[in-house]
Amino acid sequence: MNQGPFMLNGNCENNVRLHHSPILGVSRVLDSLLIVGLLVALHYSYHAEFTVLHAWLALVAILAFSFVSDTAGLYHPWHGLPMAILARQLMVIWLIAGTVTLLTTLPFPSAFPRNQNILFAWLLLTPLALIAAHWVRRTALAALRNRRPLRKRVAIVGATRLGERLGQAFEAQPWRGCHVLGFYDDREDFPPEQRRLPDNRVRVSGDLDQLVADCYAGKLDLVFLTLPMEAEDRTHKLVRRLADSTVSVYLVPDIFHFDLLYSRLTGMQGIPAISIYDSPLAEQGWSKRLLDLGLGVPAMALLAFPMLAIAIAIKLDSPGPVFFRQTRYGVHGEPIKIWKFRSMSVCEDGPTIQQAQQEDERVTRVGAFLRRSSLDELPQILNVLGGSMSLVGPRPHAIAHNEYYRQHIEGYMLRHKVKPGITGYAQINGYRGETENLEHMAGRIKYDLDYIRNWSLWLDLKIILLTPTHGLVSEYAY
Repeated sequence: MNQGPFMLNGNCENNVRLHHSPILGVSRVLDSLLIVGLLVALHYSYHAEFTVLHAWLALVAILAFSFVSDTAGLYHPWHGLPMAILARQLMVIWLIAGTVTLLTTLPFPSAFPRNQNILFAWLLLTPLALIAAHWVRRTALAALRNRRPLRKRVAIVGATRLGERLGQAFEAQPWRGCHVLGFYDDREDFPPEQRRLPDNRVRVSGDLDQLVADCYAGKLDLVFLTLPMEAEDRTHKLVRRLADSTVSVYLVPDIFHFDLLYSRLTGMQGIPAISIYDSPLAEQGWSKRLLDLGLGVPAMALLAFPMLAIAIAIKLDSPGPVFFRQTRYGVHGEPIKIWKFRSMSVCEDGPTIQQAQQEDERVTRVGAFLRRSSLDELPQILNVLGGSMSLVGPRPHAIAHNEYYRQHIEGYMLRHKVKPGITGYAQINGYRGETENLEHMAGRIKYDLDYIRNWSLWLDLKIILLTPTHGLVSEYAY
């Protein structure tokens, strides 16, 4: 009796395994050996004894380098940064690891007087050696993998912007040994918003029937599906057809259709998940907190006398308290009380708050100077030390303003994925003081969200350094 094809039903217990690259594991080991080997070689060249203490330093350096590398994703398969950016990242990673290592020598000052040249030469030469090693590794892999039979022939299904971006990524990473033979798409007669990219932007080799024929003929090794999310049925049918071939099929979800906010790939028991709106501090908040305390404590000590002088000036200028606390939204939208020097004759904190305007009669004489120079914000260092604010982050707005703008600006509340700050990315780019209209506030929110997307400790330090020249004075600060 003639029967149809027997279908293999999916198992609900199937899961997605994390890809592990043996080469990246070897790279991690080689980098560690390079760190130790360079220290030993320098001792040998200086005819110095390599002691247990120096072995301890090498171990600390390896542990610190490995920890920071994992945080930066250096050995993740999807890393694939251009060599120039990778070199800069390696320099930053070693700067942190080397600083930690150097700090471990402080309890043993008598152990290093003769070997200081070795120590500093090691700290200086190691990042250069690491960069050279990664370059050699990539060059060797590119030469090896781009020879048959190791070279992989790749097809991208979907002449989409995502597919184009994927093709460019393959071209930028020759050490992967993947050669894109062409794109396959059959959407010529679709509506304009769903139509494929023109042939002058990507090399379209044929429609989906042609793809299946090329796979059956053994012309392809890897197939990457980058069709739009609404093409679920077409994707499912194509995958079923490709099951009758030996190609490896990869699904690339078009998550870039969304306005991502610090997106991350994660998973639970083999179930993959990609965050659309996430916080960069979900796992790295401790490092930002250390920066806040490391700079906030000495800043409080240095500013104690100037703040005392400001308090006296406020008291002599007008009746009322020196400080006032106003309710704002903190991280996750939770209400917090922020400290400010009183700069007005009123201390508003209610459902309706009028923003300060030019020649506002509520602003006192001392308050006008404090607001123009941002000195009225100095007491918020207390919020930083208490943990409700950070030195750098989106500026907190009055709750009344928050409730208004969240209804008129899409994604407004995403700025509360991190703690508010005394200064921020928007402020050093000119968005400070009164927001005259929705367009001005939308510009501020754009910088706030860009800060969250691109957050790093180095960005925080950059903003702090630029604040005195770019963030303290503004034509909109009344």
